[in-house]
Amino acid sequence: MPEFLNSYSPLPHFFIASLLGLMVGVQRGWVKRELDPGYRVAGVRTYTLIALLGAISTWLGQLIGFWMLGVSYLCLTIVLVSAYITSQRTRLDMSITSLMASQLTFVFGALAMLEYFTVAAVCAVVTTFLLDMKAEMHGLLKKIRDEELDAGLKLLVMTLVMLPILPNEGYGPWGAINPYEIWWMVVLVSSISFAGYFAIKIGGATRGVLLTGLFAGLSSSTALTLHFSKLARENPELNRLLAAGILIACGTMFPRLWFILYIVNPPLAWALLSPLAVMGVCTYVPAFVFWSRQNQVSVAQPTLKQNPLELSSALLFGIILLIIVLLSHALREAFGDQGIYILSALSGITDVDAISLSLARMSKAAEGITTSTAAWGILIAAIVNSLVKGGLAWSLGKTGLGGRVLGAMIIVALSGVITVVFS
Repeated sequence: MPEFLNSYSPLPHFFIASLLGLMVGVQRGWVKRELDPGYRVAGVRTYTLIALLGAISTWLGQLIGFWMLGVSYLCLTIVLVSAYITSQRTRLDMSITSLMASQLTFVFGALAMLEYFTVAAVCAVVTTFLLDMKAEMHGLLKKIRDEELDAGLKLLVMTLVMLPILPNEGYGPWGAINPYEIWWMVVLVSSISFAGYFAIKIGGATRGVLLTGLFAGLSSSTALTLHFSKLARENPELNRLLAAGILIACGTMFPRLWFILYIVNPPLAWALLSPLAVMGVCTYVPAFVFWSRQNQVSVAQPTLKQNPLELSSALLFGIILLIIVLLSHALREAFGDQGIYILSALSGITDVDAISLSLARMSKAAEGITTSTAAWGILIAAIVNSLVKGGLAWSLGKTGLGGRVLGAMIIVALSGVITVVFS
């Protein structure tokens, strides 16, 4: 039987390895296309041969010992480093990107020979993508402020360092204090706010008031309500446009809230899908109507916080969440469901996330609260929060803006209640 028909033939593996090397080589060759032949450390053919070398060395290693793979890798490294040093004599380029890409390409060939085809292909694609994104990644680094980088690192610390070491069991009264679950919910809300912050920065006011409001709803719809209400007082001719921006931000709260609930307690999220969806639509429709009547005017971008993720703010949210968790149990035990509803109304004045997460957790753990009670509590908090933002727009933006926003918020509140009652 011919060797290429043998199921154990290495030829298909060599072919796949060559394709992976060719993919990396095309990208590197395109980047270095302006250089004369002989002045590139490696090009299209070289990367293909390096991947093939990795595959052949692995194949030989399977036959005579894997020391062969180590020797081949060491020899390749010596050749690459020698070529790199020589190239420095003709041009000043301290980048070792091509050097690292060459060594990775050798590894891709070895993985293909070991039949880790998916791993090899994914790693090769990611490597090629990163190599091709040089200009974009360097440009992004120039745009990121120091406090924004700090915020990203803090989020990683909160998620990958602090979260895994927290105990995942209940402590204190009613066993309600679970450090892991509480901090996990803090991380969830902080991550969404962090994404919203950069969405506002990337979208900006130049993309339109609708996108600005949409992104602000992921971070802080209350902050945008205050900002646009003040603008409306100074620029009454922009009332319709600014009202649209506020309503878009307020409307985004509903899908954002549903997403958070789905992560924490899917059954509760599905129970609230209809009212939250109706309330969201009832917010977006008037926003689009107002925007369509005044869509040729641009407004200033909302002022962004200097640090999009203050650790102190995350800790404060965690403390508030803990207090609400304890109050939920205490009021539920003292007054039944009515205690939950009172706490929901009071919490909704300032924030809807903490009470929603608390009730979602209690409902999921079956801690004396039904899904229906939790759903009504969250709905009350969302309604109160919406009316409060309508009141802020009325008091700060005068009747031109406030009438539109508050009127829409009243309709939103009624639509939510009606949907729940008749569903």
